[in-house]
Amino acid sequence: MDINELRGMHTLLVMAVFIGIIWWAFSAHRKKANEEAAHLPFDDDEAEKRTLEQEKTENKQ
Repeated sequence: MDINELRGMHTLLVMAVFIGIIWWAFSAHRKKANEEAAHLPFDDDEAEKRTLEQEKTENKQ
């Protein structure tokens, strides 16, 4: 077994791991977690408070 065979096996191993991660990330049982993560930027309560405070100060001027 020479170095090129080892490189080929390493490439196949890395490719299989990559495909496994992609399969896991987009599988049906991860759908709820992915949707929750997608809505995280919009669930910032403090951003809403800052926006309301900013609107109040703009209305006073």
